[in-house]
Amino acid sequence: MKKRSFVGMIAVALMTVVVGCSNGMVQAEGPDLKPVIYLYPQQDGTEITVKLDYNGSLTTLDPAFNTDNGWTVVANTNGQITLGEKSYNYLYWEGNPNNQYDFYSGFCIKGSDTESFLRSKLPYLGLNDSETNEFINYWLPMMKDNKYNVISFQEGAYTGNAKLDVTPKPDSIIRVFMAWYPSDKEVKILPQDISGASRSGFSVVEWGGNKVK
Repeated sequence: MKKRSFVGMIAVALMTVVVGCSNGMVQAEGPDLKPVIYLYPQQDGTEITVKLDYNGSLTTLDPAFNTDNGWTVVANTNGQITLGEKSYNYLYWEGNPNNQYDFYSGFCIKGSDTESFLRSKLPYLGLNDSETNEFINYWLPMMKDNKYNVISFQEGAYTGNAKLDVTPKPDSIIRVFMAWYPSDKEVKILPQDISGASRSGFSVVEWGGNKVK
């Protein structure tokens, strides 16, 4: 019995080394930065309401909410959004989260390899060329000079704490959220199995991230 318990303790310790903590969850020390929401309806002049239920405190909104916890805007098929007399490429928010992010699995990438890594993963996750370029232009300056970047694309740990309610109901929703942190040494982490995504019909696309520490 003692031998079996000792083996179990060793297994837990090894898992801790691989994922960085016992359950892979990391408390965010920084804000959720630049989640941007693109709207691609099937007809020009479509009125769309987007509501955000966020587990945290919102710090930035552009445009500001014009309805209860959200936006009611008019969007065209090319993604152009109109609210009043102003036009936008996307809806933009930032906030300080109350939740943890999941690093049970992910990727440890050299800083010099980060751009090529993102260019290979983001289209697979569902971003088009323009969205991919905007994502990389925003995040790469913070990442490219690090020795390593530990990256994990979030699913429920993000979407469960930043819930979107869109009316009319989209045919496809793509939400790409990258939690990451820099490291001076290579971190062993279980490889993340990410699912490919595609868009069809009325599509809502979002990307953002959090430098957790």
